[in-house]
Amino acid sequence: MMKNSFFLLLILIAFSCKEKTNSSGENNGTNDSAKTENQQASSKMNTERPKMTLEQAEKLAQLPLECIGKKFPNKPGQVITSEEDLRLPEKMHPAFYGCFDWHSSVHGHWALVSLLKDFPGIKQADSIKSALKRHLSKENIQNEVAYFNSEENKTFERTYGWAWLLKLSEELRTWNDSLGNSLAENLQPLTDKVVSNYKEFLPKLNYPLRVGQHENTAFGLSFAYDYAVMAKDSTLENMISATAKEFYLEDDACPINYEPGGSDFLSPCLEEIDLMQRILSKETFMIWLDDFLPQLKKDDFEMKPAEVSDREDGYLVHLDGLNFSRAWVFYDLAEKYPSLSHLKKLGDKHFEHSFPNLINDTYEGGHWLGTFAVYALKQKKNN
Repeated sequence: MMKNSFFLLLILIAFSCKEKTNSSGENNGTNDSAKTENQQASSKMNTERPKMTLEQAEKLAQLPLECIGKKFPNKPGQVITSEEDLRLPEKMHPAFYGCFDWHSSVHGHWALVSLLKDFPGIKQADSIKSALKRHLSKENIQNEVAYFNSEENKTFERTYGWAWLLKLSEELRTWNDSLGNSLAENLQPLTDKVVSNYKEFLPKLNYPLRVGQHENTAFGLSFAYDYAVMAKDSTLENMISATAKEFYLEDDACPINYEPGGSDFLSPCLEEIDLMQRILSKETFMIWLDDFLPQLKKDDFEMKPAEVSDREDGYLVHLDGLNFSRAWVFYDLAEKYPSLSHLKKLGDKHFEHSFPNLINDTYEGGHWLGTFAVYALKQKKNN
């Protein structure tokens, strides 16, 4: 059960907002809404440059640049209903056939767009632009939409791949560049399809998936929420907010000492925190955190980076991804909450543990881990 103080705070916040409405029924514009704070945070995120060097950016860009056009090995993940479904990956997914699987290809494209936006002088700029134009053509995206429209594959990549597709769309739509505008327009039909899928799926989801891999509900909601705020899609935004509160608002004492699982690349506890700090106002979030993971507020809070024992094992190498995803949560919390600034050092510890593994890594990790490193560095900002 949540503490009485938490519910009291919610009542006080609601009463305070009501009191700020004047006699004519108009709001005076001063409120504690999570929506306003998160929109401001999103705007800030789009204007701040990450704390990343050009050298790091060029090394990281090479990983997705090499794999988005790599046809094999490949893990399709589709449902086969007849011999006609036995097609090469590039025929099924002409935009996102590389990088071993669909979602890795999608977030590999996101990483390239993100790096090009932040470092327009990157040495691979021409190669990146050429690859993006080739893969994200209008025709290719129409074929991707057709795949998602097939009855047998309507749940394809739910919700991990959906979330990264919306993150790619967000990155393109916030790129003040003619190429970005063109690619965003090409991608929009698939973006609309994924948004529609979320709106259809969330009312059916009665329980969250609290796991450390692709199916994690909190992760899928976090990126979708970012897109909804950016796109001013109030229906999706409100749906995600309501779902998050229903699933997580009364959660207590997350057993973070049970983590990690042997092949996790997401932290169930930290991903839930990452979502709720988007949904709740700052004051309410800190009260919620007192119940959910109070030890996080202690200056001496510690978590050991996960250790990978075999870099040629595609599941065991997930643990490097866990280090990066933990780091991005720690960095973002340290940026937004002064009382949690000590988490920046913990983020550094996790990031620095796994970053040296990226260059010349085996394909098991190399086809996707670069994206996680890029996102972690973006969250680090100027801490």
